Amino acid sequence: MNVGKGALMLVPRSKGGDTEKITINLGPVDLGQIDLLVEEGFYSNRTDLIRTAIRNQLAVHARAVNETVTRRALVLGLQHFSRQDLEAAQAANQLLDIHVLGLASIASDVSPELALATIQSVVVLGAFHASAAVKAALAGRIR
Repeated sequence: MNVGKGALMLVPRSKGGDTEKITINLGPVDLGQIDLLVEEGFYSNRTDLIRTAIRNQLAVHARAVNETVTRRALVLGLQHFSRQDLEAAQAANQLLDIHVLGLASIASDVSPELALATIQSVVVLGAFHASAAVKAALAGRIR
């Protein structure tokens, strides 16, 4: 069963402190140009310029992203699974396919056994937050 409804919270875009850190390598000329634009007041800092550039590129490709999200039946945004959500799936004899573009998270009080009993597959384009034990238990089901 592909989930994406019910008591699960969906949020189209991360807000505030809900961010993931990435690292990029740039050549000295590109980095110097970024620093120049920051010094000249076009951007408040390097991160501001990089985020703006990424958002502009995502806007250029928005149609392709939306079509792919629909075709692949991905949940767009945030999908959180509480222990109660997984216990309800277990009681209903349902196996969950977690397919998310954004952030998928499993509550810290979910045991590896409960995760194995209720989660058939995990596909996350973005970030997957779960305890180390649950991630290890689901390792063979994460694509």
